[in-house]
Amino acid sequence: MSEVVKDLVLIFGSMFFAFLISILTIPAFTRFLISHKIGKQIREQALTGEKSSMFSSLHAKKSGTPTMGGVLIWSCALLVVLISRAISALGIFDRSLLNRKETWIPIFTMVAVGFLGALDDYLNIKGVGRTKGLSAKFKLLWLTVFGGVGAYWFYEKLGFDSINIPWLGDITIGWWYIPLFIFIILATSNSVNITDGLDGLASGLLILAFGAFGVIAYVQGLLILSAFCAVLVGTTAAFLWFNVPPALFYMGDTGALSLGATLGVIAMLTDQILILPFIGFIFVIETLSCIIQIISKKLFKKKVFLIAPLHHHFEAKGWPESKVVMRFWILGGFFASIGIILSLLST
Repeated sequence: MSEVVKDLVLIFGSMFFAFLISILTIPAFTRFLISHKIGKQIREQALTGEKSSMFSSLHAKKSGTPTMGGVLIWSCALLVVLISRAISALGIFDRSLLNRKETWIPIFTMVAVGFLGALDDYLNIKGVGRTKGLSAKFKLLWLTVFGGVGAYWFYEKLGFDSINIPWLGDITIGWWYIPLFIFIILATSNSVNITDGLDGLASGLLILAFGAFGVIAYVQGLLILSAFCAVLVGTTAAFLWFNVPPALFYMGDTGALSLGATLGVIAMLTDQILILPFIGFIFVIETLSCIIQIISKKLFKKKVFLIAPLHHHFEAKGWPESKVVMRFWILGGFFASIGIILSLLST
């Protein structure tokens, strides 16, 4: 078997295997969520702390829908990685998805942040805590810790100390790489979490993003990372199969925070942080809409949007949920394509 064929078998075989495992697991997983009453709690407060009556009226019908579906995404991805390691150890196939240089940190990030999000989801469901779940400061602290661990590994173990500027090359930034890495992890994890507000929206955009980085990683010779991106595409696609309107279950913080942070790590591994805003264009504008709304309300006592983030603004204007999702997918796919092209051209 030629090396190219082995590469294709690893990438597409891993993706389809991940999709199949996830699809077969979903019925039992859903029954577990329902039997244990792990249902979504509708947000009662706006971003600035006041009562969110508009959001509640738009999404009241979704209360009680099973959540924490993100556990399925990252746990099935982890299972596929471990199976690939076992197959490699048995000599059946000489490629494994567990690789110190390419996938250790993305996998660690995915699982560690996934557990953090799962704890937040569980406390929210049970109504524990003043904010029904982990406080924003607590989550920010632990995301910073996880980001710091990843930054240390990249800087000290892998020797990363520069960023790539398209057409200009690598610019050495020394130890500033560490706070930059932490910022990227905080930004991506929270932006995906902000975007995860409509059925299928975040999961569809994540498929586009991981698919785009899979292509970029392969072109850069990072075969194992490319295959890991394919695994995340497969598991997220299986989730999306049941998450399109009306959603069978929701991703929850355990999925949004985990996959967002993993996306940030992959962007750092491929040295494409300036391409990331294109590939994650919708995540960026969703986050900016929240920032603009908060600043405007704090400083000028006026709202720029009917409700933030942006997808809820269009929903409040009367757009059907499916129209908002599909149009955001179209924009996400368009800008992800631009990101791939810019990355390939600059390479």
